[in-house]
Amino acid sequence: MPTRTARTAWNGGLNDGSGQVELSSSKVGTYDVSFPKRAADDAGGTTSPEELIAAAHSACYAMQFSAVLGEAGGTVESLDVKADVSLGPDSAGGFKLTGIVLTVHGEVTGIDEATFLKAADEAKATCPVSKALTGVDIELHATFEQ
Repeated sequence: MPTRTARTAWNGGLNDGSGQVELSSSKVGTYDVSFPKRAADDAGGTTSPEELIAAAHSACYAMQFSAVLGEAGGTVESLDVKADVSLGPDSAGGFKLTGIVLTVHGEVTGIDEATFLKAADEAKATCPVSKALTGVDIELHATFEQ
């Protein structure tokens, strides 16, 4: 399997500095980062590690969930997956990810709601990004649509 690469160029200190994150493998873009905007409610046109983790988690979960649904006999018409990743203070000092909420709405034929919900939990447990984030509480909200 391939290795994917991103790099960050950073100038300055934590509170007065800023950087650019480059998605090197795909070459799809370079995005601004800054700690004050990372810690603010309004991202102000910058991204953050939490947003990048949310993007990775929502994409990975969607792929894994579609695989698990297919194995269960379902046909995925559509999945809409959102990941909310929260940053907060760490009692040991500094900051930490304080939680992730995965919200998925799925239109799937060929299975019932119970099978859909079981597959949603299985996908959460087996998604490679979920596995990498085992130190963070991951909450799942799944809605089945026919």
